[in-house]
Amino acid sequence: MALSKKPVNGMKDILPEEMQIRDYVQQVIKETYRNFGFTQIETPCMENIANLSSKQGGENEKLIFKVMKRGEKLKIAEAKDETDLVDFGMRYDLTVPLVRYYSNNANDLPSPFKALQMGNVWRADRPQRGRYRQFMQCDIDIIGEPSNLAEIELILATTTTIGKLGFKNFEIRINERRILKAMAAFSGFAEEDYDTVFIILDKMDKIGLEGVAEELEKEGYAKESIEKYLGLFKGVETAGNGVEGIRYIAKTLQGFSEEDVEKNLLEIINSVNAAKQADFKLVFDPTLVRGMSYYTGTIFEIAMPELGAACGGGGRYDKMVGKFTGQDVPACGFSIGFERIVLLLMESGFTVPMQRPKVAYLIEKGYPADKLVNVIAKAQEERQAGKQVLVVRMNKNKKFQKEKLTAEGYKDIEEFFNN
Repeated sequence: MALSKKPVNGMKDILPEEMQIRDYVQQVIKETYRNFGFTQIETPCMENIANLSSKQGGENEKLIFKVMKRGEKLKIAEAKDETDLVDFGMRYDLTVPLVRYYSNNANDLPSPFKALQMGNVWRADRPQRGRYRQFMQCDIDIIGEPSNLAEIELILATTTTIGKLGFKNFEIRINERRILKAMAAFSGFAEEDYDTVFIILDKMDKIGLEGVAEELEKEGYAKESIEKYLGLFKGVETAGNGVEGIRYIAKTLQGFSEEDVEKNLLEIINSVNAAKQADFKLVFDPTLVRGMSYYTGTIFEIAMPELGAACGGGGRYDKMVGKFTGQDVPACGFSIGFERIVLLLMESGFTVPMQRPKVAYLIEKGYPADKLVNVIAKAQEERQAGKQVLVVRMNKNKKFQKEKLTAEGYKDIEEFFNN
């Protein structure tokens, strides 16, 4: 079988220019989140397949890269179904591993626990612009905080980070899972149909209100329920996507929605708007679903006008820890779409600010050893002075070599010849 020099489909090699930007973005993320009191942790790239297939990960559970059993445990001839062959899976997000980590280590962690995670995840998804099968996620989570303080801190930390990376005029869309359920109940949908209704609603950005109506009709739902349901979204659009929209939906859904929902959303929006440092709008979006079925309360998403798609999101998942421990613990998280952030920066021609001066020494082939010692000593002195010094042999095609070095930021190139 011939070897392939290309990476597998949906994954990519990262060249030095992009790696510089990635390192810078990670540095900004870590520094900002630490200023908000988050502590970095790390979990394994694999999890037990039972943890990943517990019907909490929504559509992502269909995209797991599964790992076959090994050695004596792998008995293909005796296997009756997939569970006899598979025991591990590559993590598809950082939330499931975090909850397992917290459940295993809770006695050694502070309460509330503010976690920062940065690591690769894997999904057998269809590759497209800004979406890969292996990609970096950057998550912050607060476990053990039941109040809106968790949502407020998460939104402020995330938006401050995005602002520091130079982004403006973006949106944080916010909704509540309990509002989604109340809207469905108000419209006459049966509880067992909620997931199907929400999956269709989640396509609103792509297919519009009429497209949602058509798909609901195809599923066989009553026309009266569909009209009542879509009327709620029209009502919010008329009232506005801020405080008035929330008040409209809360008043309309009286008797179906819990009383604290309106109060919670208003408190989050008012607090964030009063304290925010970045240039963004916080808007109420009743069509926001978020695919993960583990969400129980507030949900939010980052919308970038440059991308035309979500660039991160999160929400509250108060029932998830209890799946491991038998006792529910309040939890809330926010994830930045790292790969899409990097993509936007690269497409905009972004250069990393305040880099150390970069110097390249090109040494001709056959350069005398007694002189080479002096060149190395000089390079060491410049490194001690804070410069980044690259010492390499001079190529035959010196012009191309210098062009590449200049493109990588080496503005000062010094040449050393034999004579």
